[in-house]
Amino acid sequence: MTIDMSVWQGRTDLEDGERGYRFHQKVQSADEAKKPGCMLIGFASDEGVSRNKGRVGAYSAPTEIRKMLANLPWHHHSLAVFDSGDVRCDDHDLAKAQRHLADNISEAMRQKHFPLILGGGHEVAWGTFQGLANHYLQKGHSEIPRIGIINFDAHFDLRSCAGNAQNGSSGTPFSQIAEFCQSRHWPFHYACLGVSRSNNTQALFDKARDLKVLVVEDTDFTAATIATIEDRLSTFISGVDALYLTIDIDVFPAAIAPGVSAPAVHGVDYALVESLIRGIGQAKDKDGLPKLKIADIAELNPRYDIDNHTSRLAARLVWTISRSLANDMVTDTKGVK
Repeated sequence: MTIDMSVWQGRTDLEDGERGYRFHQKVQSADEAKKPGCMLIGFASDEGVSRNKGRVGAYSAPTEIRKMLANLPWHHHSLAVFDSGDVRCDDHDLAKAQRHLADNISEAMRQKHFPLILGGGHEVAWGTFQGLANHYLQKGHSEIPRIGIINFDAHFDLRSCAGNAQNGSSGTPFSQIAEFCQSRHWPFHYACLGVSRSNNTQALFDKARDLKVLVVEDTDFTAATIATIEDRLSTFISGVDALYLTIDIDVFPAAIAPGVSAPAVHGVDYALVESLIRGIGQAKDKDGLPKLKIADIAELNPRYDIDNHTSRLAARLVWTISRSLANDMVTDTKGVK
């Protein structure tokens, strides 16, 4: 992948020294990665969105997220953040692009980096999971990994592939993951938070029930119910060894996130989602290491954004997730297990 560091530009407050640094002053090229850290990997694709009959435009999302992230202030302690460039789907061969993404993820994890993927349509999720699965397979774990997937999304994305796996789309990644787990006798632990009943058929709700998915509908997300949701999520997290966090920007109301492939009318309040993300980042395994091993952002569509509202929201999510790593990364020299 070609790494373009020219996008990392922003305000510089020289009078404040290092305490006035912003993100663009700390991000390094992956070529300079000499120690564990957070590895940003772009996935420039809206092939899956096109196949799912959505609004295309997510291809340019990784660059826009970087632009908005660049000027945010640095509160990440000594966390190292690297940019490895973009995996691009330019030839309509989505499966190949997802495999390429998976290879880059497993290599980043081998080098003790936390992969944070900037999508792209939600087809990114199948590539992300393959990379995480490859990491466990390559390490030859004797125990079957218990991976928990936490998806903030207005949609289940549990559609079946039409004909075969090569026909995957932005609507099929978690169905593909479920089939992968079943074929290898791995447990399938999936939580879909913020799902909209008005945007998912009864067949999809039935499939989620059959797969024992933890479901929290958008209408059930309120300040009054957040404690109950936290308890349910805590129980889910306690039953797994590793976490994969994926955030589809269309989980937020169209009023604050207009630039997505499929806008949500109701959506979930951003503050509630961010509070849950912080809790996810704090979850520890039996060795005291973070359970959160990988994360991605999906479905930002800059083509339909208004005054960069949605791009800024996506950048804030990346900022929040990466900051949650900071305290763990500076005390745990082993990095991602």
